[in-house]
Amino acid sequence: MEETGTNEKDKKLVMALVAHDARKQDLVEWATYNRETLSAYQLYSTKNTGESLRRTADLNVHLLKSGPLGGDAQVGAMIVEGSVDIVIFLWDPLTTQPHDVDVKALLRLAVLYDLPIACNRHTADLLISSPVLKEHEERKVYQSLAEKETA
Repeated sequence: MEETGTNEKDKKLVMALVAHDARKQDLVEWATYNRETLSAYQLYSTKNTGESLRRTADLNVHLLKSGPLGGDAQVGAMIVEGSVDIVIFLWDPLTTQPHDVDVKALLRLAVLYDLPIACNRHTADLLISSPVLKEHEERKVYQSLAEKETA
């Protein structure tokens, strides 16, 4: 039963999922394996990656633009706005990307804003299984409720 005064976004952590073409299959396999865990998050993804996640992992994913058309920049903007809690970004370190500036900006912003970011599957596993992440989720719900009480 939903608590009065809270909505779905207040209760769920927001996760952005991004993968370069050479790493897209890795992300889809990881998300499929972790489907139950990921279903507890509000998920956002760049277009092509998100469509693959919807189709293969059967996850509810909000689509952003594709990476080269500004999707990486949209994730960066979400970081700045404080509207994303975690980023899983499986990037390809061996292939130059046409939107490399956006990729670097996204990584820089995640570090600047002290946002948890995983750039490979092993780190993504450690991140989503961390007890610190559960504490972060509880803190988000508490802060949301406190803000509503003072409004």
